[in-house]
Amino acid sequence: MYEYKYVQATLGGFFKEANHREIINEHAKQGWRLVQVLPMYYNSHGKPMEYEIIFERKIDE
Repeated sequence: MYEYKYVQATLGGFFKEANHREIINEHAKQGWRLVQVLPMYYNSHGKPMEYEIIFERKIDE
């Protein structure tokens, strides 16, 4: 069986830096495996602005 974790990430912009690499690296160190990245919110030009990163890790039963 697996447990899942959902984390918000941004692509950055004028006032924000992209933070996806730090999120992925930090969770990998904790034993989480990247499953999928989903765009969540789009700007008026159709460009994704925020993503949800989905991680999983095995639960010992």
